[in-house]
Amino acid sequence: MVKPARKHTRFERARIIGARALQIGMGAPLFASEDVLRDAFRAELVTLYGLEEASVRFVLDPLKIALYEYEHELIPIDIDPSLRLIINNYCSRLSKAVEF
Repeated sequence: MVKPARKHTRFERARIIGARALQIGMGAPLFASEDVLRDAFRAELVTLYGLEEASVRFVLDPLKIALYEYEHELIPIDIDPSLRLIINNYCSRLSKAVEF
């Protein structure tokens, strides 16, 4: 992901992470290597599988992987702020037209 031009809102962040988690869940390739993810989630893997198995096991939760990729700016998805303005203007005009 290219560094965003502005900070994402919580809704945009949720949409990006959710979309990426769905892609990972459906089998899309990861943007972080298995070794990097294994190191990032080592404490969790040790508590789940024990010390010996932690070096062999892999993180399987797509949401955690997507969140890691988002925090480290690895996801090539961004929000177009000009499109958001167009949608907001359309919605405000639509709500004015519906008023009785």
